[in-house]
Amino acid sequence: MPISKELIALIRRLDAYDLRRLRMLIDGLLVSDEPGGGPDPGRVTFRQETVRCGKQSCRTCPHGPYWYAYWREGGRVRSRYVGKTLPPGVPKAPD
Repeated sequence: MPISKELIALIRRLDAYDLRRLRMLIDGLLVSDEPGGGPDPGRVTFRQETVRCGKQSCRTCPHGPYWYAYWREGGRVRSRYVGKTLPPGVPKAPD
């Protein structure tokens, strides 16, 4: 499906904060939608975390909890935002 010009125009008007939020959403969708495109699913741990938005005027921080995927890649621990809910069938990390 092609991306509409209106959507591209809206994305171009986003500030850095909202662009980072959009990137987290897209990354989370890519983790759950691309079989074999991400880390080895058998070696991924999913955890819930709360996050601070960084806005000085925010009175509701921290936000969440949100789900994140963690795995090792090239000797480093990587993480990726998954979303407010886990995709069906994804095992949770032990508490």
